[in-house]
Amino acid sequence: MRRTLMSLWAVVTVVTAATGCTGDTDAGKPGSATTAARQTRPQPLTWQQELRVNDAQQRLTKQCMNRQGFDYWEDRTLTLRESRPVRYVQDDVEWARTYGYGGRIDAKSQKVRESNPIGTYRASLPTSRRAAFDIALDGGDDARILTAPLPGGSGEIRKRSGGCTEEAERELYGDPAEWFRTGKVAMSLNGLYGEELMKDRQLTAAIASWSRCMKKAGHSYKDPQAARDALRVNTSRLGEARADEAFAAERKTAVADATCARETSLRTVASARETYYEDRLHDRYGKDVDTYRRLGQQAYDRAVRIVPERD
Repeated sequence: MRRTLMSLWAVVTVVTAATGCTGDTDAGKPGSATTAARQTRPQPLTWQQELRVNDAQQRLTKQCMNRQGFDYWEDRTLTLRESRPVRYVQDDVEWARTYGYGGRIDAKSQKVRESNPIGTYRASLPTSRRAAFDIALDGGDDARILTAPLPGGSGEIRKRSGGCTEEAERELYGDPAEWFRTGKVAMSLNGLYGEELMKDRQLTAAIASWSRCMKKAGHSYKDPQAARDALRVNTSRLGEARADEAFAAERKTAVADATCARETSLRTVASARETYYEDRLHDRYGKDVDTYRRLGQQAYDRAVRIVPERD
């Protein structure tokens, strides 16, 4: 559901290399033909919009399940501010000062997942009612299977579609199958340019500047992901008894990270370079990406009439 444009750490592990050159280009500069063409295409949803669509889907699913005679719960545990995704480049200093890298938010979400009321409710049902619950929710074994070939011929993803889940998706997106197919294309494109992006001269130079800035602030890390990995290890090592100490260290590093990201314009560079590599794939996959974004915008326009934005 969520497409985080700057989730660059995810592409480090990609083994499929992209094709084409990595040289400098005017593409993406103000006034260029590429920029003008891009501005006429549908834009991706913001994370706030994606969250609202997700909340609307939960609301529609609950209403459908209730009509089928079953209880169902929506998860709105996190506030809007807590729901902000922590991307590879995190340059919101005030957010970092409050939440660090979101470690405590993740722990809060994990507790909710572990005590999932839907799972508990389902388990409490008699066998026949439990089977009926599954059929009502996703169509059961007879539900149709949606398929989505991945870009570059790297495989195929399948998903069961039926019941109240499909009904909610249909109300939001119109065509769940098209939404699923184009979404997997759009969200998998970084597999075609991931290695090349992480070796891009402009990006590596910006990351090096960030690293020098962090070292001056007393934190020696080669890139933002290394900083987060180190803090995660530190939190695990200190354990629950020293959780406050671990969180203080997390916030201190996160604030330095965000400050250096701002000072080095790392976010601007990372976004521009990823856009450059995505634009090179537009002739092959642009139609699917544009369709995915149009369906997403349609879903958001419908979502605002279904649920309010989180506080």
